[in-house]
Order: sequence, then structure tokens, then C-alpha cells
Amino acid sequence: MTIAVVLSSALSALVLAVALLLPSINSRTVPFGVRVPEQHADDPTVLRQTRIYRSRVVASWTLAAAVGVVVYGLTGETFLPSLSVLLLVGLWYGCFFLANREIRAAKAAGGWYKGLHQAIAVDTGLRTDPPRFPWLWLAPALILTVATVAIGVLSYPSMPEVLAVHYAKGMPNRIAAKSVGTAFSLVFVQVGITALLAGMAAAIIFRSRPDIDPAHPAGSARWHRHYMVLGAKALLGLAAVIDLGMLGSSLLMWTGTVTQWASAVIGLPILAAVAVAAVVLARNNREPDEGEEDTGLSHRDDDRYWRGGLIYINREDRALLVPRRFSLGWTLNFGNPTAAMLLVGLVALIGLAIALRFEG
Repeated sequence: MTIAVVLSSALSALVLAVALLLPSINSRTVPFGVRVPEQHADDPTVLRQTRIYRSRVVASWTLAAAVGVVVYGLTGETFLPSLSVLLLVGLWYGCFFLANREIRAAKAAGGWYKGLHQAIAVDTGLRTDPPRFPWLWLAPALILTVATVAIGVLSYPSMPEVLAVHYAKGMPNRIAAKSVGTAFSLVFVQVGITALLAGMAAAIIFRSRPDIDPAHPAGSARWHRHYMVLGAKALLGLAAVIDLGMLGSSLLMWTGTVTQWASAVIGLPILAAVAVAAVVLARNNREPDEGEEDTGLSHRDDDRYWRGGLIYINREDRALLVPRRFSLGWTLNFGNPTAAMLLVGLVALIGLAIALRFEG
């Protein structure tokens, strides 16, 4: 079994676990991305669709795994197990969409919002007294980035004249003459990733619009503040682990070391960090019941701004990020022009990584 298969299998198992757990850790008032009043959170349609969704997810995972194993056995191509993970994600969205459609239909047919007092709650203190950004959590990523640059500068004169810039099946299959662009290709990516994730944590998450429950505004506001800090810490921790992997990969390139376990040594810690971040966010993804008196108000029915329950488009909302309805963390408001600029920057960074990696 190749390293690519091991990594893909681990990622597939992580995707399956997250997919099965999400209905239990997401807010009760947005089952499968549909806004519903609290009194309908346990409606028979919601409970039934949750059971059906989980059955479909397990069946989809079995199908995707079988396809990956069969095709890999016939061709031996190491990238195909990764494609099975993409197939699983696509099937997962299909399972979600079917549940979303059925709950929307039941909500419309039953008039779940009829006669309810809808409201929007706002935490005005986020501007005057925002939560403190966890700057200390940025230190490991910065230290690793600076250390990588320093080691690279000191090692440059003694590096091999020809560097391996790409590997396949544990062996180098593309080489290039030593140059600053070649030797520091991963360092440039490392700096970009550190800046991107730190910027997302500082400038985006901490400026995201919280989805405060008007029925329990005080407790909901406290929880959102706590969750924002957790999200920032998760991103900064992930940046540090990615930087560590980039450092290890650069050292292999600079020393000319060839080992079939390189991708596992670098990839598994990153995958583990993603899993830990997912667990931490999942454990805190639902507002705790603090016994706050119910105001009698309900969330505004805003399904019209959510395409398929996942994509948020609201040109009247100035927020760039809003809490996801189904999954962990936040999602972009595609009605905000800045969202397109951010996506272009991300694509440019990925393109730079590919261009530098395949230089020569």
C-alpha cells in the first residue's frame, strides 16, 4: 500500500466522521441549512431526514471507497484514491441537498413561521469591546517561517546544484538547476500560507457577523465571542503545522534526501492538525443552554439568501463572513465584492505554488 493510499484513506475516514456528526453538532434551528423555529427543531420530518441522510452518507462512502479500490487495483495510479475522496465529498453534498429540499418543503407546507415574532439580534459590543485576538498563537508559525528562511539562506551555498522539485511514488521525477526561485519555492508558499491564514484569523473571523439567537441574545453573544477566538486559534495552529511540514519538505529538497515516507511524515501531521481543529470546533459548535429566559422571539426566516443551504448571497449584508449553516466555521458572503477578491488571491497563491514547484 502506497503512502498516497494511506493519506487518502485517512482523509476519507475524516470526511465520513465529520459528515455523520454534523447533524448533531450544528444548530438545532438550521437543520440541513434550513432556518426553522425552535419548536419545529424536532419535527418528524427533520428527524426522519437526519436518519436518511446518515444512511445515504454511509452508502456513499462505501461506493466511493469501492470505486477507489477497484480503479487503483486496475491502474495502480496513486492519485486515484484522492479522486475517490472528491467523489465522496460530491456525494455528501448530494445527501445534504436532498435533506435540505425535503425540510424546506415540509416547512413551507406546514407554515412553521406563521404567527411567530421574527427578529434580528445584534451584539453592538463587538465594535466597542471586541474579544482579544490570540496573538501568542501566531508565534509558532512566525518562528517556523523565520527559521525556514534562515536555514535556507545558510544552506544555500552547500545545496546540490540540481534539486528535486517534484516526487512521484516516493522518487523524484522532476529536477531543476539550483536557483533562488527553485530552492525557496516552498518558502514562498510557506510565507503566503502564513500570511493568508493569519490574515483570515485577524481581519476576517474577528469581523464576521455573528448569528445571534434573538430568543437568548446574551448567552448567544457570549458563545459567538468564544467561538470566534477558537476559530482564530484553530487557523493559527493549522498554519504552524503546515509551516512545519513545509520546513521538512524544504530540508529534504536542500539535502537531496530521498525517502518514500516523506509524504507521510509531512502530510500526516497536517491531516492530524485538521482533525484536531475539527474536533475542537465541533465540540463548541452549538450554543450551550445557560438557562437564559426565552424572549419569545424567533430568528428571521432568511432562507432566500442561502442557495442550497450552503452558499450565502446577500448584497445588503456588508459582512464578508457569516457562520456556516451546515459544517464548521464560517463561509463567505458572495454578495460582498471582497469575497471575489479573496478567492482570486487564493487561486493566485495556489497557482504560484504550482508554478514555483514545477519551475524548470
